[in-house]
Formats: sequence, structure tokens, C-alpha cells
Amino acid sequence: MILINKTNVVSENQSGRRTALKRIAGVAVTSLIPGMLLAQGAAKFNFKIAITLPESHPTPIALKAACAEILKESNGRLNVEVYPSGQLGSDTDTLSQVRSGAIDFICTAGSIYGNLMPTAAINSIAFAFPDYATVWKAMDGELGAHIRASFDKVNLTQVGRVFDHGFRQITHSTKPISTPKDLVGMKIRVPATPLWTSMFKGFDASPATVPIGELYTALQTKVVDGQENALPTIDAVKLYEVQKYCSTTSHMWEYFSLVGNKKNWNALPEDLRAMATRIFDAHALKQRTAHDTLNATLETKLKGLGMQFNRVETKPFRETLQKAGYYAEWQKKFGPETWSLLEKYTGKLV
Repeated sequence: MILINKTNVVSENQSGRRTALKRIAGVAVTSLIPGMLLAQGAAKFNFKIAITLPESHPTPIALKAACAEILKESNGRLNVEVYPSGQLGSDTDTLSQVRSGAIDFICTAGSIYGNLMPTAAINSIAFAFPDYATVWKAMDGELGAHIRASFDKVNLTQVGRVFDHGFRQITHSTKPISTPKDLVGMKIRVPATPLWTSMFKGFDASPATVPIGELYTALQTKVVDGQENALPTIDAVKLYEVQKYCSTTSHMWEYFSLVGNKKNWNALPEDLRAMATRIFDAHALKQRTAHDTLNATLETKLKGLGMQFNRVETKPFRETLQKAGYYAEWQKKFGPETWSLLEKYTGKLV
């Protein structure tokens, strides 16, 4: 006669069920989006933002302030960390990683996004925007909405309003830039985008692509003669130590926008997405004010650090580009819809 220990059978069955449940739970956890954790039955999300600007720049400062507010308001459910100074890689590297989902967000310039979808760089057409009133009317209006929609086509999503990255000025180590002829033959650092290269080739300069993290050294070692950036960037990267002259050409206006992996972003609960968007929006507006305030004081500061400033009449520069076919070339590349939206705010450029 065989005796069956019912206690052991029940125990083994319970053990088997527990093991099966653990396996199912394990599969569920490993299938979660990157950065998502389960704690005490509630989903918690850890996201990363990559940005190449130094942490002293107004944009990383605004992002960190927004992320601190998001963490607090979400009661710890959404934790977003900002990695400034290119800690996670160059702009092109991190943009690729955001597309794959390895990194959740990148905050960089429209010109960088333009390498992936050209529409995002339409704001950078040379001498298009005469002032900030025109800039914000366009970027918070139809042109900005058109740019935002372009990210969806490459499985990315723009979150919140754009940040101000400023009107760009040209600096040089040995001379001021007063006329288009002063740019002939100049070795000038530009971002990794055809729009910049095309513009400076229109002036018969010699544009060279150098990552922002290597710019100081490139200027110090005379790999390039000069560069072009907004004053807050010139200050934050300490370019005044290796550049003597700053010519206020205001030849382009640039924005930074926070762009995320579409799948990772959409996996967030709707309430977290709405909250984060609202907070990033608010801090983008604060950043614009901070950038404007800083910009107003920087010329005096940089003069005190040894930089010499000169005002530039921009009309001859724009005429030179028109003769070089710059505007006609980019009108064709951007297409009639995007170009007409730009000219709705700027007036005719061709």
C-alpha cells in the first residue's frame, strides 16, 4: 500500500505556483521600457536627458529645475536626470541613441535635428529673423508647430516649447569681421550641419566641423581661426580666453528643443506626460527670460575679460549670399510648404 503525504503534495503545488508566478513576473519586468521600475505596486520611471552644453548655461539650468519640479510633483514616480557637457556623447551620437531608445531624451539645436529631418533647421536660414518679436511669433505659432510635427515622422517627439539658444555672433582670434570680404579664407568652426557649411562657403570662408566639447582646444591650437555662437555659449565655454574679437553679425537664430524617444515617452501614463509637458513648457519660458537677461549683460562682462566688440551692417552679408545662390538653393531643399511658412513671418527672402 502506498501512502501519499497530502501536506507535501499541497506544499509542492504551492511552490510550483509561486515559481511560475515569479517567472511570469520576471518576463513582465524584463519587457518594461528602459528606465521603468516597479515598486510597491506603482510604476516608477527613470529617464535621462543628454545635452552637450555645460551645466552653467541657461538651458541645462532650466532643464534641471524642471526635472526637480517633476520629481516633486509626481511624488517620485518620474525621475528625469540631466547629463550636461556631453557626458553621454556628442549630439549626433546621442540623437542616434535616443532614436534607438537607449537614451530617453536629447536636448540640442534645430540644426542638429536638421540632419535627420531638414524641416527642423528652417529657423537657421541666415539673416532670416530681424528680432526676437519675430522669432517667438514664428516659433510659438505655425512655423513652430510645423517643425514639431516633423519629429513624428522619425519616431521622435518634441516635448514642451523650444529654448532660446540666441542670435549667433562671429568671433576671431586676430581681427574683427566688418564686411563679407573679412570672411574670405577664414577657417571658421561650424556645427555638423550642411546649412552652416553652405552659408560660410557663400562667403568664400573655409568652414570646419568641430564638436562643441573640442572647440576651445581647436581655437587654442589654431586649428580654426574663429567660430560663431551666441554670447551665453561664448561665455559658458570661456571662448574669451582664446578669441579677441566679437563681431555682432546676428547672422542666425537658433533654438534648442527637448526631444524624446516616441515609444518611451508614450509608455508613460497620460497624467505624467501632461504634467511633464506643462512643467517643461513653463521652464522653457523662464529660460528665455534668463537667456535674454544674461545676453544683455554679457557684452560688458566679455569686454571686461578682454574681448573687443564691433557692430556689423548686415545688408551687405545678405546681398552676398543672395548673389551666391544661397537662398535659392535652400528654398528648393526645404520645399514650398516649409519655406512659405518661414516667409510668413520673415518676409520674402528670395
